[in-house]
Amino acid sequence: MEEKILKKTAVFFVVVLAVICLSMPYFPRLGILSEELLAAYREYRTKTESERLGMNGIELMEYNNAQAKEAGENELSFSSQIRLELPLGVSGNDLKITEDVVTQTITIQIPFAGEDYFYEYPVLGRSDHIDSLTYENKKSYGIVEFITDQVCELKSEYDEDYVYIDFLTPQELYDKVVVIDAGHGGNAPGATKQGICEKDIDLDIVLKIKELFDAAKDPSIGVYYTRTEDVNPGFENRVGLANKSGADLFISIHNNSTKSGRMSSIHGTQVMYDEKEDETEYSSKRFAQICLEEVTAAAGSSNKGLVDGNEIHVIGNCKAPAALIEVGFMTNQAELEKLCSKEYQSKVARGIYQAVLRAFAEGY
Repeated sequence: MEEKILKKTAVFFVVVLAVICLSMPYFPRLGILSEELLAAYREYRTKTESERLGMNGIELMEYNNAQAKEAGENELSFSSQIRLELPLGVSGNDLKITEDVVTQTITIQIPFAGEDYFYEYPVLGRSDHIDSLTYENKKSYGIVEFITDQVCELKSEYDEDYVYIDFLTPQELYDKVVVIDAGHGGNAPGATKQGICEKDIDLDIVLKIKELFDAAKDPSIGVYYTRTEDVNPGFENRVGLANKSGADLFISIHNNSTKSGRMSSIHGTQVMYDEKEDETEYSSKRFAQICLEEVTAAAGSSNKGLVDGNEIHVIGNCKAPAALIEVGFMTNQAELEKLCSKEYQSKVARGIYQAVLRAFAEGY
């Protein structure tokens, strides 16, 4: 490959120049020659770097691919999508890899990768599903960042010299995919009563749903969560996770309050759906009905029926059948106390878990 040729050429020039310098007292003409050789090397190096100047990460990778092909080396014969070269003394175990499915961002932290890592250790491969490829150097490590055009899970393996990476879509890994959203979060607390924030109840329920799916270890179902901590991903990212993962189902967990916000006797579970969607066997409305039946049965809550929800961003913009579950009313004292109960949250979580399994069993 071009970069390896460059390194070998550089070594050759250094050796030649060393010989020339030692011989200069005896061969005056060689002094001029050595400067000409050095100038030629500098021109070659400058030309190489200038060709790369202004290239983004993907363009640079394609340039590296072309150089490898031109050099006649078999460096593109690896079966994985991307190949990263490890710096000297670094093994694959030393890398720190993180994935953020909500923003479709994958970062790889490489120890001892310097400012010129992208040039000294060229990245090779294909840009399938990759929107952008960037590199940033920190004091003692470098960060390679990939942003993909859809949700992908990273599969990696390595040998002594390289890390091989594949970006797999959910459909390549699972038979069915569900996205579960804990409403609000971060600086968006939702309904607040008696010092209790809706965002916290929503998250507690989702974390209990996660426990159920994690315990089941069903390899056929892929489950993605818009948040598992106190953050606010924003509406676009919430529904974006469903759309970019090709989800079969989308569930958003919320809790209700009266319009006035005052405490009242109104209580029970409601489920919102997309009323503008065609009513088919696998519609948003049918899925919402399944959720309503399973949650009220598991939690023993009152059935407050289905509610039109197309104007809700995460429902109206979701490609998958979507259901927004209003578990209970925080403006009802008895129900508020239940919603704060770990036991009651577990019952609700069980109902939602069963709703997902039932929907998949019915053909969603």
